[in-house]
Amino acid sequence: MRRTVFNEDHEAFRETIRDFIAAEVVPVYDEWMQAGQAPRDFYKKLGELGVFGIEVPEEYGGAGETSFKFNAVITEECARAGVSFGGSGVHTGLCLPYFLKYATEEQKRRWLPPFVSGDMMTAIAMTEPGTGSDLAGMKTTAKLSADGTHYVLNGAKTFITGGVLADRVIVCARTAPPTPDDRRGGITLLVVDTASEGYAVGRKLEKLGLKSSDTAELSFSDVEVPVEDRLGEEGKAFSYLGQNLPQERLGIAVSAYAQAAAAVRFAQAYVQDREVFGKTVASFQNTKFVLADCKVEVDAMQAVTDRALDAHDAGELTAADAASAKLFTTERAAVVIDKCLQLHGGYGYMQEYPISRLYADTRVTRIYGGTSEVMRSIVAKSMGL
Repeated sequence: MRRTVFNEDHEAFRETIRDFIAAEVVPVYDEWMQAGQAPRDFYKKLGELGVFGIEVPEEYGGAGETSFKFNAVITEECARAGVSFGGSGVHTGLCLPYFLKYATEEQKRRWLPPFVSGDMMTAIAMTEPGTGSDLAGMKTTAKLSADGTHYVLNGAKTFITGGVLADRVIVCARTAPPTPDDRRGGITLLVVDTASEGYAVGRKLEKLGLKSSDTAELSFSDVEVPVEDRLGEEGKAFSYLGQNLPQERLGIAVSAYAQAAAAVRFAQAYVQDREVFGKTVASFQNTKFVLADCKVEVDAMQAVTDRALDAHDAGELTAADAASAKLFTTERAAVVIDKCLQLHGGYGYMQEYPISRLYADTRVTRIYGGTSEVMRSIVAKSMGL
């Protein structure tokens, strides 16, 4: 069926991204995997390509586009090639919406130009050891100084993607304790300079998948953060975080679909080339049926993500819609990629084959951005249950 979610501009951008990946990423991707991160200068190349400025208004150096579909194109092309852009997805997909919506004019003029160029890479620090999905239970504190000029930040965060190379980190911290009536109040966003005294990057975490993106533990020991670097109003962060979740979950849904589609492509190419018992693996009826089932699953995932992309661009994507899309695509992608790996036999378990990387990378999609169990709760609530 003809796909209608993307227009000519999106497809022209796709060709640019595909060529860029072939020239700048694929030849060195194994090195990134070994290093556990993309090199810092790669982000400058993304900045020069215009990737970081797609949704940034022109007055701050961006292209001023409002469609999230350009980000979806990048996700699809990375999956197609079996690579990623390191931690840059957090920079644009998670951090940028907060800057665009909650930064003051002065902050935008200070932060957005280096954001666009890649001179200032960003990350967001929400999760803490021992709290997981319970953001209201965070212990990190930020106390306003006696003279009101700065906050004093103390605490720790974990699972921070992009945390090793970030220049600024949006940190969620308690500026007031929770109350029995409102556990979610009193949380504030601070845009912390990683060069600040008392700011420390702990372990670079070794993950099952997503090997080319740096993920770290962070700690703050009496870090002084100027009040000019507070993002939005004090105590309002929890509501801010909730407003960006639909787009974050849509991005994960697109990623899961794209990974599943790539897995089918890799498996189809493999079975058509691989011979056993004197004939290609593709010639066996079981292979044909497995890949046919996988294609049907991918077609359904594509329909769900495309509908969600259209709804998001129209400003109509609800929290329940995004949760439903994420739940469906991530759960089904796991099934499809597992079947495609099985068709590779023992080679599917080898990291030199992209199917093995997809298998590991896709596992976290059912965890981050809200677990599948949380997604089910959101959908059920929307049903009045």
